[in-house]
Amino acid sequence: MTVPDSALDLLSGDAQTFVSKVWASRTHLHRADPDDLTALLSLDDVDTLLTSSAIRTPSIRMAQDGTVLAESSYTRGATLAGKPLTGLVDPRKALALFEGGATIVLQGLHRYWEPITLLVAELELELGHPCQANAYLTPPGAQGFAVHSDSHDVFVFQTAGSKQWEIHGPDGAEELLLEPGMSVYLPTGTPHAARAQDTVSLHVTIGINQLTWRGLVERSLRDVLAEVPDQHLPAGYLDQPADLAEELGRRLETLAGRIRGLDPAASVEDEVRRFLTSRSPRLAGGLHDVLAVATIDDTTRLRRRPGHPCVLLARDDRLEVLLGDRAIDMPARLRPALTEVRARRELAPRDLAGHLDEQSRLVLCRRLVREGFLEVIR
Repeated sequence: MTVPDSALDLLSGDAQTFVSKVWASRTHLHRADPDDLTALLSLDDVDTLLTSSAIRTPSIRMAQDGTVLAESSYTRGATLAGKPLTGLVDPRKALALFEGGATIVLQGLHRYWEPITLLVAELELELGHPCQANAYLTPPGAQGFAVHSDSHDVFVFQTAGSKQWEIHGPDGAEELLLEPGMSVYLPTGTPHAARAQDTVSLHVTIGINQLTWRGLVERSLRDVLAEVPDQHLPAGYLDQPADLAEELGRRLETLAGRIRGLDPAASVEDEVRRFLTSRSPRLAGGLHDVLAVATIDDTTRLRRRPGHPCVLLARDDRLEVLLGDRAIDMPARLRPALTEVRARRELAPRDLAGHLDEQSRLVLCRRLVREGFLEVIR
């Protein structure tokens, strides 16, 4: 499964225009090739997850007419190796509720459905914000949730059937019919509700959990604030508030001096490092890579794994290489070769001949395969 060069283009049409003019300002509708979106999650895919995958709560929930249904109404218990398992979906119960009008919600879909995993991984790198994905399977004519708003920005795209959306904005409510291949962007706090039409509806929502200026400032000041003594205020300050104000002024002046001495570039680098070492591991095909890594030679075709960055941070005579879910340490002399790797979607070790001898480039490429940045093309 592959995703387009730009996941944001797939969902919004033109990434640059979207980011500059639409981000967090108003709804935005886009029509893509239906095949590009329906391939991400089909009715057959949902059937497999429900009936053949041993899916458990909280990866699934059900709702009907604005009410979330009790887990006990669609789950069962079991044992595995003598240990109890709870929250297993009972497909008979779940399908009976669905037939009766209940919506099935697949939660955290980016954690266990590879096409959505890849889409979310690419989108996170393009936006610089954490993303998550849910899917909603609604029977004909039904509505799972009443009008509500989300605490994060949302992309919605339809993959099967159609759904009538009621979207409230500054100028009042509007009706929007989503069909396969259509996506809509809803800014944070946009009230909305949706109802399936004459056929079953399946849509995916991608929530964008925005990183904010307040959060960045708080993280930038964390070490400075940690230096402020955590001492009790002096007894008697209620009778002498002027003395307390004078002392507070001195402490604030000291703090202001420390803040003026902060390096914004260093704070941003810390923010980049924090984000690009905390993403979930995405290693589809990793078993085959582990088995093949020892046989990699100078002609083996390798490919950058989708959704994985490769950011190089100088550390004296070393390099810190950010790979998304981790950081690895490498000698600074490898920067030209790593820069070459970053610039290519596919390569063979021999493509690095201008930077490293054969043994060195084989060691580097095998290391990058083990770390999950490169994968062996099979």
